[in-house]
Amino acid sequence: MPQPQRKAVALISGGLDSMLAARLILDQGIHVEGINFFTGFCVEGHTHAIRKRDRARPKRNNALWVAEQLGIRLHIIDVSEPYKEVLLNPRHGYGANLNPCLDCKVFMVRKALEWMEANGFDFVITGEVLGQRPMSQRRDTFPVVARESGAHDRLLRPLCAKLLPPTLPEREGWVDRERLLDLSGRSRKRQIELAHRYGLHDFAQPAGGCCFLTDAAYSAKLADLWRARGRRDYTLDDIMLLKVGRHIRPRPHFKLIVAREEGENRFLEGYRRRFTHLYTVSHKGPLTLLDGEASEADLELAARITARFSQGRDAERVEVEVVERAGGSRRLTVAPMGRDEIPQGWYV
Repeated sequence: MPQPQRKAVALISGGLDSMLAARLILDQGIHVEGINFFTGFCVEGHTHAIRKRDRARPKRNNALWVAEQLGIRLHIIDVSEPYKEVLLNPRHGYGANLNPCLDCKVFMVRKALEWMEANGFDFVITGEVLGQRPMSQRRDTFPVVARESGAHDRLLRPLCAKLLPPTLPEREGWVDRERLLDLSGRSRKRQIELAHRYGLHDFAQPAGGCCFLTDAAYSAKLADLWRARGRRDYTLDDIMLLKVGRHIRPRPHFKLIVAREEGENRFLEGYRRRFTHLYTVSHKGPLTLLDGEASEADLELAARITARFSQGRDAERVEVEVVERAGGSRRLTVAPMGRDEIPQGWYV
């Protein structure tokens, strides 16, 4: 009796490793479908799409692009709400920044496992490489991911499988272990060679990753947000705004988000009704959102900072429109702050 075709669900990040892992399994006649989880933090094309200076860069969802290259279906699933628990209370703690990488990997594999069981698939594959990342891709943390996700030996890592104990798909003969790889370490040389053998020359930079939580500047802004609000929580809009503009906190009770260029101005305009906001009238300049509560003196300070980043920065006076969130607007004529008048400590 012919054996049924086995089916694997591949975690597709949009990077090279997950693409190669899926390709290795496809080459063995396995039916593969991809899954990509939206957390709000891994949106690598988002800031490129906003900024005018990045206009020439390709705008694409790399996970969808990878799926297209592989000729497989991709399922994009919004997990931004359940992901909050991973970020706010990571069982295994954070990495160098606010990156809960080990808990994140456990979460992703668990979600993939749930999808696998609900859709009649046989195992889960990832693009992990032994020793590639210091927190979640170590010999001692691989079993943690397999155990705590519930996937156990139905989790196959094709790129480094030969360095690990055989999994269920290998033992059962669904997958030929000899056709899997033994990659380890942080060098991407062998992955790039393999990609070229497959005829793949245009792929996301493999070392870049897409998670803003591994970025020190982004993590500092998120920590500042929690500190200012007195609680560890966030909305999707909060984490999107952390990616855009200069974030300046001149006083503990309010922060300014100052657009850096035309594309960011347009993006922030979508939020202006939710915030007290300022923009220069007498000179071309940025849109500034004010997050928090501000007194009259605070608004004048905010106007002077906004003027500092306008084309009137060297003028004696700049006219600034202040539109309050509660309604009503007025114009302030202010002296722009000098470069040295804005302490570095105000920049978040």
